[in-house]
Amino acid sequence: MNLYFLAVAALFSIMNPLGTVPVFLSLTREKSRKEIKNIAFYTSLNVFIILLISFFLGKYLLGFFGISIQSLKIAGGMIITTSGFALLTGSFTKHKGMKKSMEEDASKRSDITLTPLAIPMLAGPGTISLLITYNQEYNNIMEMMILTSAMLSISVLIFFILRSSNIILKFLGASGLNALSRIIGFLVIAIGVEYILSVIIQIIK
Repeated sequence: MNLYFLAVAALFSIMNPLGTVPVFLSLTREKSRKEIKNIAFYTSLNVFIILLISFFLGKYLLGFFGISIQSLKIAGGMIITTSGFALLTGSFTKHKGMKKSMEEDASKRSDITLTPLAIPMLAGPGTISLLITYNQEYNNIMEMMILTSAMLSISVLIFFILRSSNIILKFLGASGLNALSRIIGFLVIAIGVEYILSVIIQIIK
């Protein structure tokens, strides 16, 4: 259970679905309640598929390009840390590559569930590198089943957060969401630094 809660907490912090709520609302402002529910469902489904592919197939990409797990940890730690700084400074959307012009273009498209919502807003490089690292560290059947259930849980949670985005915004307000994102940003920085430190400690030993 410790591994399950660790994975859920790490994925939630790095993916930050609450930080995606304002973007989701702006992209679905002209949609009906049923359409919003469908978009939330297919976004969470796409996220789950991306997480599974990253976890189970990511190691083969490492082998193909000859990248060591230590290099991935350092690169992933740097990406995760910069994501945390983006949350702390309030530039999370810009950090994810969502410029105003891109947001306007996305709002005109019929399908926004894969891009930009699933990628890069939710399942970005930091999330992918974290899952590849998990695959290398936890590779017995029980651990892989636990991590798969954690990925499913976070995808279901994303669905409910996006589906209830209007309620969340009314309850927390823009300032509440901003404050919560900054707290999450601090945790994300800590996760990134921990990944880099773990590699340094291994090298020293």
